[in-house]
Amino acid sequence: MIAENLSKILATIPSDVTLVAVSKTKPNSAILEAYEVGQRIFGENKVQDMAEKASSLPKDIQWHMIGHLQTNKVKFIAPFVSLIHGVDSLKLLTEINKRAAQNKRTIDCLLQVYIAKEEAKFGLDELEVRYLLDSSKAFSNVRVIGLMGMATNTNDETQVSNEFANLKRLTNKLQAENNLLQTISMGMSGDYLLAIKEGSSMVRVGSAIFGNRN
Repeated sequence: MIAENLSKILATIPSDVTLVAVSKTKPNSAILEAYEVGQRIFGENKVQDMAEKASSLPKDIQWHMIGHLQTNKVKFIAPFVSLIHGVDSLKLLTEINKRAAQNKRTIDCLLQVYIAKEEAKFGLDELEVRYLLDSSKAFSNVRVIGLMGMATNTNDETQVSNEFANLKRLTNKLQAENNLLQTISMGMSGDYLLAIKEGSSMVRVGSAIFGNRN
């Protein structure tokens, strides 16, 4: 079933869009099922779960931290994490740089931009994004490679499309000044096709691959 779902989704995604299979709450057996048909990028939102899975699953898996990351937890994933999606403060970026240096690594990050009309979502505005980009130039073990945003949880497709379009516009604007910003992560199981239409280069899909959350 997982293999079937995965191939259906891959058929709808252009080859230049990266698929992050969101494996949070799912057992190792489900991840291996996706792994066996070629999926290598998995997203987790809890540090402890990700560290446990990384220690027991194949070493060529790329682990993406997609949840809200607390500074005191960075040290647990710094040895292996491939990409941290939701950086939303200088404090967090500073800690990632410190822990990456201790592990003799450079860790790729995305800055989380607030694009939704919802209080519950985290994120930065344009000024804060610029400030963090500027500050990150002093860090040698962190590389900010793009932006990430989550649209409002609504059935109004026009609103969702507009929110994605706003993030794409901001990315384009900043790309002109910083050519490292190649990644724009937006779109999940319910809205990834809209996100791709608006220029997403990375989508995070969970329930459409693995079924509903456990």
